[in-house]
Amino acid sequence: MDRNGPVLLHDDARNCLTSAGIHYPTSLRYWNCIMAKGLIWATTEDLAKTRPVVLSVYRQILRSLNSSDLPLTYAARLAKKAEVRTMFLFGSEERSVHNIADLIDAAKHSLSVLKQGRLP
Repeated sequence: MDRNGPVLLHDDARNCLTSAGIHYPTSLRYWNCIMAKGLIWATTEDLAKTRPVVLSVYRQILRSLNSSDLPLTYAARLAKKAEVRTMFLFGSEERSVHNIADLIDAAKHSLSVLKQGRLP
């Protein structure tokens, strides 16, 4: 699929598909479907789906840093919160579906470690 629309197949490719028993318009729709599901770059729908999860984890991490279980001074807490904000700021620029999923997993793991009273 081209950005300007579907790619037209050359006659040789169309003949190969026809000889394999696949009609051209059907095959084009089939390949477009497969390519749409296999995108590695996040679409606006993907970003909209992950936004509530990311905001929730972000807020929970910031709240967990206020826990009295953590052996941090006030200045150290502020420094850790600044680190978290910076990480999420740089993470917000990510456009790869796989990297976004990895970042969310890492944030959830860090949150679980913080809830245990340890620093990640």
